[in-house]
Amino acid sequence: MTASDLANRGSRGEIVLKFFKKRDVKYDNLSAMERCSIYQVRIWPLMVVFLLVAVFGGACESGGGLIGPADETAEAGKIIEEANRDLTKIKVLYKENEGKRHELRAAVEAKNVEDVKRISGEVVKLINEGTNYGNDAINKIRDAREMKINRDYDEYLRLKEESLMKQLEAFTSYHAAARTLRDNYDPKDVKAYDKVKAEFDELTDKYRTLMEKARDNSSEANDLYKETLAKERN
Repeated sequence: MTASDLANRGSRGEIVLKFFKKRDVKYDNLSAMERCSIYQVRIWPLMVVFLLVAVFGGACESGGGLIGPADETAEAGKIIEEANRDLTKIKVLYKENEGKRHELRAAVEAKNVEDVKRISGEVVKLINEGTNYGNDAINKIRDAREMKINRDYDEYLRLKEESLMKQLEAFTSYHAAARTLRDNYDPKDVKAYDKVKAEFDELTDKYRTLMEKARDNSSEANDLYKETLAKERN
């Protein structure tokens, strides 16, 4: 069978079909029209595949395509609202702790054993309570980050989580300082007093440093939030 025989048999679809069925037909003997028909049949499946990848691949990346995962940023926001309630409680306890911290420092300088032990015990209880709220908030932030949320919101939550972890680390340091005073403070024992006071001062300095880092992370998160809002408005 020649190429001209195929051309006389009908449409382009018939020509292509017979070309694939009859392997004795040589491609070089086909006309330009016949070659074009064969090219279209061969290339169209690939074009369709590339088109689907482009459409659905982009949809998946944006988080809201036809067959891509649904964006869960709004649902994640509800979890963060719960975490913020925990954070509000932590702020209240933090203010109380700051007041106690200054009282404790004054009592240590005055070598007032009764006040030192009383205040340091109160500080330990405050930090225990705040740590529980902090751990609950971190777990909620992590739950939200595991959802399908947009990248800016995920980065915002990452910074918030990092800030909160720094705060908890700072509280752990001051918790140890308060425990040291509560259990070991004795100004009559000069050697023991110097050791306890040095440890208290070291842990207090560490507390301040960690709190500064926590505030920096929190400020960075808030700046990102403001930038994101500005972009959405524009």
